[in-house]
Amino acid sequence: MKARNALLAAFTLSTLATAVQAADEVVVYSARIDELIKPVFDAYTEKTGVKVKFITDKEAPLIARLKAEGANTPADLLITVDAGNLWQAEQEGVLQPTKSDVIDANIPAQYRSSTDSWTGLSLRARTIFYSTERVKPEELSTYEALADKNWEGRLCLRTSKKVYNQSLTATLIEAHGAEKTEEIIKGWVNNLATDVFADDTALLQAIDAGQCDVGITNTYYYGRLHKQNPGLKVKPFWPNQADRGVHVNLAGAGVTKHAPHAEQAKKLLEWMTTPDAQSIFAGVNQEYPANPAVKPSAEVASWGTFKADTVATEVAGKRQAEATMLMDRAGWQ
Repeated sequence: MKARNALLAAFTLSTLATAVQAADEVVVYSARIDELIKPVFDAYTEKTGVKVKFITDKEAPLIARLKAEGANTPADLLITVDAGNLWQAEQEGVLQPTKSDVIDANIPAQYRSSTDSWTGLSLRARTIFYSTERVKPEELSTYEALADKNWEGRLCLRTSKKVYNQSLTATLIEAHGAEKTEEIIKGWVNNLATDVFADDTALLQAIDAGQCDVGITNTYYYGRLHKQNPGLKVKPFWPNQADRGVHVNLAGAGVTKHAPHAEQAKKLLEWMTTPDAQSIFAGVNQEYPANPAVKPSAEVASWGTFKADTVATEVAGKRQAEATMLMDRAGWQ
């Protein structure tokens, strides 16, 4: 009997040890490339001892995977880019509301879900970039003005299939209504100097090479390219400073609906909004911290300050379908 009891005790202790070990681990499904997110996870593990395992893929396959796995998912946290994608994940039912005073204190409400299903972690401005050889800054003013005749044959755009442009269009609809926004988008399309680009980097290189004079891209693409090529003949311009401000979007995360370690996931999410983690986000990818108490990197700060649009970023998701159909009607490929 004593031997049996000893065996049971040993089995119980082993089971508890396994449970504790599992609790000291967080599994993340991430749509961010490894080199951008791994330094954040490594810092968290060093600070807390909690291991972070992550699986990287595009946002659509990750959301589909979470839906298929249901209650059997190993994932505790979903990280992806663009509020439109985060809103979509929320609508698909793969995230759970996570109320946190820490997150509320660190991240402004406009960069969080109104249902507490996700929060922004880093910001990027989708702004105007111009040729320093062929354009004077005083010639520029607003996103809307890029539809004017004086930019005919001078504008470059990325494909409308990318969520970044869908989110920009969604906020234009929020500001102007569908009819006026369609008029603006048609003006952009009419002013194209070349076919749309597959990515922002190629667009910036096209401005530098003289294929076009102005374009719209995310700031961190410029940061990466400018770091590689300091002689890049392209600079950012902050539009709409006399009215609503620059369009800002984000990368963010939410705790999965069936997270096996929801409390640990919440702790990781909270930590990622703190100055220590925010500084890593800012430095690794030339993004803006979502926590306003944290300064951007020296490179990003050198671009100057701007007034950002205060519209809630979840608008990008709520109007995404409307924006996509409008872009199709306007001929934006």
